[in-house]
Amino acid sequence: MSESSLRLVWVYPDLLSTYGDRGNALVVERRARQRGLGVQRIDVRSDQAVPTSGDIYLIGGGEDRPQRLAAERLRADNNLVRAAENGAIIFSVCAGYQILGHEFINDLGQREPGLGLLDVWTTRGDGARCVGDVLAEVDPRLALPQLTGFENHQGVTHLGQGVAPLARVQTGRGNGTGDGTEGAWRDTVFGTYLHGPVMARNPAVADMLIKLALDVNALPPADTTWYDALRAERIAATRQPA
Repeated sequence: MSESSLRLVWVYPDLLSTYGDRGNALVVERRARQRGLGVQRIDVRSDQAVPTSGDIYLIGGGEDRPQRLAAERLRADNNLVRAAENGAIIFSVCAGYQILGHEFINDLGQREPGLGLLDVWTTRGDGARCVGDVLAEVDPRLALPQLTGFENHQGVTHLGQGVAPLARVQTGRGNGTGDGTEGAWRDTVFGTYLHGPVMARNPAVADMLIKLALDVNALPPADTTWYDALRAERIAATRQPA
């Protein structure tokens, strides 16, 4: 990428934007512009080819049938895999997170192949659906503050040896495996179950993606007043007794 331009790709908003995850693209774009960066945001519908020249790719959540359609089209297109091989940053949420793994259970009750960008696989949980606010401590290597978000999924995502948990839950169910893990990451590919949207609740995550795209260790300061108020509100609400 050039020093003054960031190519931000929002993947399949027509299929994978059920829970307001489009807000992640808006926050990353806003946080970049606050630092004086030019941003070219590309919204790629499911009937279009995914460009391979993006810097940051964002994928949201969706319902079961749209998730299957998205996985089919992303496998056929294969450009997201090519972008990852080129070192692009990919951040996925919920259904998008499952698609980045090896397989998940689709709306037909069948095992649906994913893209294999994360060493995870998802089964369908037999117990209560994972719904509610989440607080989680992030992998220290990522140097991020506590995560806050909202989960809503039936899937149970198992982590293989090729990934690390994105975070460990203090409140909530996370990956649903009962081991306290939430999400997964490897190099520049990330997955989480957190909605909210997660970037609005956690602007440091958006800043991390921008730093990775720029290959820098720090960014100039930017106003976080609005984000801090939202974070404080949601963290306080999550910690209140049920």
